[in-house]
Amino acid sequence: MSIAAGLAMAGCGATASGAPTPKAGQILAVGAENEYANVISQIGGRYVAVGAIESNPNTDPHTFEASPSVAHEVSTARLIVQNGVGYDTFMNKIEAASPSSSRRIIDVQTLLGLPDSTPNPHLWYMPRTMPAVAQELVEDLSAMQPAHAAYFAANAKKFDASLQPWYAALKAFATEYPHTPVATTEPVGDYMLQAAGTVNLTPFTFQADIMNGVDPSAQDVTLQNGLFSGHKVKVFLYNQQVTDSFTGSLLTKAHQDRIPVVGVYETMPVPGYDYQSWMLAEVQALQKAVAHGVSTERLQ
Repeated sequence: MSIAAGLAMAGCGATASGAPTPKAGQILAVGAENEYANVISQIGGRYVAVGAIESNPNTDPHTFEASPSVAHEVSTARLIVQNGVGYDTFMNKIEAASPSSSRRIIDVQTLLGLPDSTPNPHLWYMPRTMPAVAQELVEDLSAMQPAHAAYFAANAKKFDASLQPWYAALKAFATEYPHTPVATTEPVGDYMLQAAGTVNLTPFTFQADIMNGVDPSAQDVTLQNGLFSGHKVKVFLYNQQVTDSFTGSLLTKAHQDRIPVVGVYETMPVPGYDYQSWMLAEVQALQKAVAHGVSTERLQ
C-alpha cells in the first residue's frame, strides 16, 4: 500500500470529519488537492498530520464548494499547500476569513513564478513542480521544527530520487516515439504530454472550453472528430473526473475509430498510489497505448 492510501483525507465536497487529529509534536497540514497532501506527508513524515480537501477521483474538482467543516480544517492548519492559478480560490477565501500570522502557505503558482494568465492550471503534471514544492516544504517545516531539519531534508532527497523513474520514462517515450500526435478533452495532462515530446493536435480553444464548461465551437468539434476518423492521432487522453454527454460522445467516437484511450485525473487515485507512482503509471499507460494500442481508461 502506498503512502497515499494511509492518509486521512476529506473527500471532495465532503465535511472535514476525515480531517486528521495531530498527535503531540505534529504539525497540522492541509493540501488543497490530495497530490499535494501526499507530498507533504512524504516530506513531513511522522512530524505532520495531513489532510486533503479535494481527494475524490470520481468527482469534478471544478464543482467543489467548501463546507463549514472544510473551512474549519483549513483555518486550523499550520501549513497549507495550494495550487493557485485560479484552480482552488476557495482556499484564499477561507484563509482571508481566518488570518493567522503563524500559518505558512505554499502557493504553487507563486512558487513557480507563474502569472495569473497561465492557461493550464494543472501544475502537478509539470515535472519541475513537486521537487520545488518538496524543497519549500523542507524550508517551512524546518522553520517550524528546527530540531528535525535534517529529517525533512533527508525525506526530500529520497522523494527527489523516487521521481527519477518518471523522468526516465518521459525521456524514453520522447526518444522512442518522438512527436507522437495525441488528442485530449482538456489540458489536464498537457504538461506531462509536453515533457513526453508529444504533439497535441486538439486546439487549445477546445480544451479550454471543455475545462471551463463551455460548449466548443462547431469548427473545433469537427476538427476533433476528424482527428479520430482520419486516424491522425495515436492516443486520446480524456479527463476521467469530468465526463458528460459530450465528452462521452468523444469517448465513443474514439472507440469506434479504434483510437486507444488513456484516462487522466485531476486528483490522485487512491488507494494504491502515491504522487510519483501515479505519474509513472500515466506515462506507462501512454506508452502502452502508442506501442500496443492498449487503452487504460481507468488506473487500477
